[in-house]
Amino acid sequence: MQGREKPGQWHGSGWWGCARISLCSPLIKATQMDLFWVRQTFDRMLGFLKEPVVVTAKINVSLVALTVMGLISRLWGLCYPWAVVFDEVYYGQFVSLYMKRIFFVDDSGPPFGHMLLALGGYLGGFDGNFLWNRIGAEYSMNVPVWSLRLLPALAGALCVPLAYQILVELHFSHCAALGAALLILLENSLITQSRFMLLESILIFFILLAVLSYLKFYNLQKHSAFSGSWWFWLLLTGVACSCAVGVKYMGLFTYMLLLATAGLHFWHMIGDQTLSNVSLLCHFLARGLALIIIPMGLYLSFFYVHLALLYRSGPHDQIMTSAFQASLEGGLARITQGQPLEVAYGSQITLRNVLGKPMQCWLHSHTNTYPIRYENGRGSSHQQQVTCYPFKDVNNWWIVKDPGMQQLVVSNPPRPVRHGHIVQLVHGITTRYLNTHDVAAPLSPHSQEVSCYIDYNISMPAQNLWRVEIVNRESDTDVWKTILSEVRFVHVNTSAVLKLSGASLPEWGYRQLEVVGEKLSKGYHQSMVWNVEEHRYGKSQEQKEREVELHSPTQMDISKNLSFMAKFTELQWKILTLKNEDTEHKYSSSAQDWITMDTNIAYWLHPTSGAQIHLLGNVATWVSANAAAVVYLCLSLWYLLRRRRKIYDIPEDAWQLWMSAGGICGGGWAVNYLPFFLMEKTLFLYHYLPAVTFQILLIPVVLQHLSDHLCRSVLLRSMFSALVVAWFSSVYFVYCTFSPVTYGQPALSLTELKALRWKDTWNILIRKQ
Repeated sequence: MQGREKPGQWHGSGWWGCARISLCSPLIKATQMDLFWVRQTFDRMLGFLKEPVVVTAKINVSLVALTVMGLISRLWGLCYPWAVVFDEVYYGQFVSLYMKRIFFVDDSGPPFGHMLLALGGYLGGFDGNFLWNRIGAEYSMNVPVWSLRLLPALAGALCVPLAYQILVELHFSHCAALGAALLILLENSLITQSRFMLLESILIFFILLAVLSYLKFYNLQKHSAFSGSWWFWLLLTGVACSCAVGVKYMGLFTYMLLLATAGLHFWHMIGDQTLSNVSLLCHFLARGLALIIIPMGLYLSFFYVHLALLYRSGPHDQIMTSAFQASLEGGLARITQGQPLEVAYGSQITLRNVLGKPMQCWLHSHTNTYPIRYENGRGSSHQQQVTCYPFKDVNNWWIVKDPGMQQLVVSNPPRPVRHGHIVQLVHGITTRYLNTHDVAAPLSPHSQEVSCYIDYNISMPAQNLWRVEIVNRESDTDVWKTILSEVRFVHVNTSAVLKLSGASLPEWGYRQLEVVGEKLSKGYHQSMVWNVEEHRYGKSQEQKEREVELHSPTQMDISKNLSFMAKFTELQWKILTLKNEDTEHKYSSSAQDWITMDTNIAYWLHPTSGAQIHLLGNVATWVSANAAAVVYLCLSLWYLLRRRRKIYDIPEDAWQLWMSAGGICGGGWAVNYLPFFLMEKTLFLYHYLPAVTFQILLIPVVLQHLSDHLCRSVLLRSMFSALVVAWFSSVYFVYCTFSPVTYGQPALSLTELKALRWKDTWNILIRKQ
């Protein structure tokens, strides 16, 4: 059988050999291809190394030049003067508080702008140690003046290229965009405002950035929807709007304008039949996310960082609730640390009125009684006085007593007081019961007098039962809690509510605040709401031992930290509702004074020479801006009337360009100016700067329109161009004329200062010889 193959035996010369050859062939080919690819890649790399690396980029020389000029005009001599200039005395205090991590409340707006100014101080190594008490005070060497003024100056400088790009995105010519940027560059008021530690230049920067971002997003809409650049500019629009609102609430005006513009554009998209329902929904959700959700989240983040930085107690936290104060390091937190959380029968407490107006105060009593007769002849109960006292005092302590028991100590285990429970409030020092009856209050005759009851053995029995109502309860079985619970005390006999009237008592009441019993009505006011601020569990039944106990610290340790949202809600409400007394300022003005610039503000005066800095606009620019607004309005009305009669004076694309530019520039002026006529607050010329910035952008819009559509002959266009050059020369001349009071140098003589008083209403400071 040799020479024959056994059944089932296979040799290399059989099908297995063929299979091996057929399987290896593709592997050989793949290996050869890999080697070829590696060799090609290696050759490319060698070629890359042999040739120089070349990067090509488009550079707009005009834009670069404008940016450089803007930086020079705003940063030159930034440390001069080395003294506090106007509102630096105001914002500098907040920067110092940031450096020391001390909590504050500023009713002028959100904290983002203050944090940016503080960032400048932080980068400069500022320790916060400077007394910001006087305009003109010389800075000490530890104050990094250049660093503190840097961010506002950079923001003001970048407004110049932003103005250029906005006109380009509105599809106007390079010359028109260049003119807009140069007008912003040479605007004296914008230069002055951006060279100091103030917020207006930062506000204007974010406003213009939001407008530019939206225009870029809108111009990408038709050809690059949902592309990377489309998303970038849309998101940047929302971020810039949020930052503008975070700097000052004036930014809300431009934010509303852009939301209205986006809404109008989306309304037009709905009528586009080429877009599917799904595509429209995606566009709607994208705009909602970028223009509403993200700005809201970013706005909340400003407060989160603000509260994280300012964790220490300070003078401003007194207007906040006890719960907020207890969450800060030091201050009330130091006093309340270790207090029992739940109020029980026998608890010793102080009661703070939640309203905090006209000042924070605590329920108080002392041994003095109401006079038998008041000055107006009305009689009183002659009971012990009960007032609201604005200082910490041992007479602010009260004991929560169970009406059915005589003990004034906390039982073991403690019996907590709940919503709806009836209690008696015993004054800790005098041991008299809080009482009210049908006797008119001393200063509020329509309300009941509140007193501590003295038994004169006459027909006026004690009425000292009070029902505890927890206003912010989650259920009707809630326990009365220290600091956290806001409660009303409803008198059982008369249904009157314990209330702070806010009126100051006469000398017999030591000018303390009046407390009354207000008849129960629907709803409630904060003046009727109280919270327990200091609290201990009473252990001494004897009066002398109890008095010693009232002065001793507590022992228990209960945390009362608030959530961020609770802190944010309270702080936001305080910012919106807290109003400082508006006093007439020497340089305050009304909104109608701004258009014609009938007012100015003296920012700084050198102590010996005539050098001074004023907030004054470029007169030529402001007059031209007013004229441009009037021309735009008249031409728009004329075109609308003619178009109604089917007469089209300009092409449709020119009409759309005219209307869109007017909506942004004219609309920006209107929304940033007209609301001030409705405001009841002290106004200054710098409040007009965002509005006048938009109005300045309208000037080249009107000039290009006049040149393109009304100057129809070559001669007219040449004459018009010559007039524009002459006009622009006047703008530059006014800028140079007023630059000494824009930059504060050089010092001017008496004659030169008098020559700058172009209007009798301007207050140019002239020293008496």
